[in-house]
Amino acid sequence: MLLVLLSCLGGGRVLQTGQASFYGEGFAGRPTASGAIFDPSKLTAAHRTLPLGTVVDVIHQRTGARVRVIINDRGPFAGNRIVDLSQGAAERLGMVAEGVARVELRLVQCPSGETCRVQ
Repeated sequence: MLLVLLSCLGGGRVLQTGQASFYGEGFAGRPTASGAIFDPSKLTAAHRTLPLGTVVDVIHQRTGARVRVIINDRGPFAGNRIVDLSQGAAERLGMVAEGVARVELRLVQCPSGETCRVQ
């Protein structure tokens, strides 16, 4: 039973490492792929393949700063980036001035009935 619970919660397993970027005010008020209206101050992110509603911890690999976000949009669509963070999440990681940062994505919670893995 404990194994099933850990499987559902993810146990903090590393899903992916790579470059993160962020998006902000220019997208405020627009609908995301989940249907939610984008608010750059919220702790959200866009990922190409993780199920919408997945909760991940994003860890800045250089500083160790961490932020918990919910995947509510699709992207990024530029370069070799693995995740697009909201400006609020980027601020928590201290990466706004840099624009991009190397991060690690750790699974916190997968939506019920979904499989959370990077494709």
